[in-house]
Amino acid sequence: MRWLTILAMSVGVWGQTFEASQGFLRQYCEKCHQDAAPAGGFRLSRIGTEASLGTEAAKWMSLTNRVKNGEMPPKGAPAPPIEERERFEEWVHGAVKAQACAGGIVPGRALIRRLNRDEYAATVRDLLDMHMDIARTLPADGAGGEGFDNAAETLFLSPLHSEKYLDTAKFAMDFAAKEYKSRARIFVARPGPGVSEEQAARKILDTFLPRAFRRPVTAAEVTPYLELYRAAKRQGETFDAAVLFALRGALVSPLFLFRVEPQAEGPLEDYALASRLSYFLWGSMPDELLFDLAARRKLRDPEVLKQMVRIMLRNDRSMGFAQSFTEQWLHTRELGGDKAPDAKLFPDLAKDEDLRSDIRYQPIMFFREVFLQNLPLDTFLDSTHTIGTRKLERHFGLKMALNANQTSQPHWVALPEKSNRGGLLGMPAVLTVSSYPYRTSPVLRGAWVMEALLGTPPPPPPANVPPLEEGTGAAAAKTVRERLDMHRTNAVCASCHTRIDPYGFALENYDVTGQWRDKEAGKALDVSAELIDGTKFAGPVGIRNVLLGKKDLFVRHLTNKMLGYALGRGLTLRDSCTVDAIVAKVKQNNYSAMTLLEEVVLSVPFRYQAGAPAAKEPVKR
Repeated sequence: MRWLTILAMSVGVWGQTFEASQGFLRQYCEKCHQDAAPAGGFRLSRIGTEASLGTEAAKWMSLTNRVKNGEMPPKGAPAPPIEERERFEEWVHGAVKAQACAGGIVPGRALIRRLNRDEYAATVRDLLDMHMDIARTLPADGAGGEGFDNAAETLFLSPLHSEKYLDTAKFAMDFAAKEYKSRARIFVARPGPGVSEEQAARKILDTFLPRAFRRPVTAAEVTPYLELYRAAKRQGETFDAAVLFALRGALVSPLFLFRVEPQAEGPLEDYALASRLSYFLWGSMPDELLFDLAARRKLRDPEVLKQMVRIMLRNDRSMGFAQSFTEQWLHTRELGGDKAPDAKLFPDLAKDEDLRSDIRYQPIMFFREVFLQNLPLDTFLDSTHTIGTRKLERHFGLKMALNANQTSQPHWVALPEKSNRGGLLGMPAVLTVSSYPYRTSPVLRGAWVMEALLGTPPPPPPANVPPLEEGTGAAAAKTVRERLDMHRTNAVCASCHTRIDPYGFALENYDVTGQWRDKEAGKALDVSAELIDGTKFAGPVGIRNVLLGKKDLFVRHLTNKMLGYALGRGLTLRDSCTVDAIVAKVKQNNYSAMTLLEEVVLSVPFRYQAGAPAAKEPVKR
């Protein structure tokens, strides 16, 4: 009933503006997309009715994305002002979303997904009780979906992956053969009086394979691995070596490498739900408790699921979730590569590996603490506490309330008043990754705020943008802001920069490494800023207040990210309905961090699945 009410209200509003959208398309698109041979084979008449918002949703979204990115109209043709472009984009998103959500919240299809590099390594670790990082032996996975490397649409199996999995499986089993704990986990049976070698091998396989494949196995599924054991024995291998050879086969089986969920409409099968939960919050296989709850069909109980979220988050394995999600959400994975500060300009940081480690892990541990303590989600925007160490204290030039016995270990500490270090924007990892290695960049930092925190990334720059005058010669006497102000006098640049740069200007007190400064090029820094709507603010305090005023936008963006990460796929327009419901619940609970996790896990797309494959839905972009 709620969705019918919302739809009825929406149709009234959008019905009045549908003609305006058609006017926009006629003005800027008709010349190329209406004659007998329309550009790209796309004719505007295809989306000329309100019904097309449902039947041609993918076309509407594709067109809107091209308008947003400045790809349409083509170069040389009259182009709409950015404000008009944004109004059109916002209207299309709202109208298409209303059509998609008219039928209520629905689950998506169960996708076959390969374990990504980190998931494979963590699963082998937990399966064999082998504490060794084997992730580096595998190819890196690209980002997909909502920007994460666990997205099913990007996790294909290449010949290179196949080769590497064979090598890694052999390496893992050879290593496990020498480890006492791993051998104890594997060899749960031994040949003895009344127990043949093959009987013992079968017992080992009957115990190992359900854990490796993350569900009960049939006798027919055990047989191929028993045959591997027999083949090794025929080659003269010992009992132990033959068993390990059979288990190597399991580590390269599609049933191990892939998460395959039964294609049945309705509630997700219990063991598949256990895996969804464990790979979401641990990035690894279910433990004995989750297997037991799945066997007893208890995970279907919402209260049990909520309790498990809290239990799993307190487990040390949840550090994998915190690291994977945070580094990809905030882009701080890039700190070890092109985003590392220039070693010649910042030699102290380059020489101090412990400080670099503290900087990298600060936002990760901060993220985990926000959820462990069930703090409000706007803690990410501003906070009275942070993750501190003695190294970070010195880097900040602050006196923090560090635990005298744990100054070298990162832990939750209170910040002094007016520290300018509350929330994510006070963290060197964020400030460095949104800079160039050799200087700060209000543009990069502003774009980072818009994308990572608000979910409103600016369009890509046009191809003819002139480069910024760098700090050499006469430019060396100018601050970055002064050089950028000259750059902004170009009308081509100004329309976007007036939206991006203000956020970055307010952060100029932080240098490339996140250290505080009051001057640049011998001049006092100007950290005042004004948004396009006339909002004026200055410095870190000002930008935090501005962002706190936009916290609903931040929470919606974080919810999109969290749901996409949990589902391991890109979100569709229909998933917008789920996001709306989750955000409403989070707001009802005072922006509780734990509510976000619980509502993601309790959501229809997480606990249910559609049956037969549906037509491809337009992604929510």
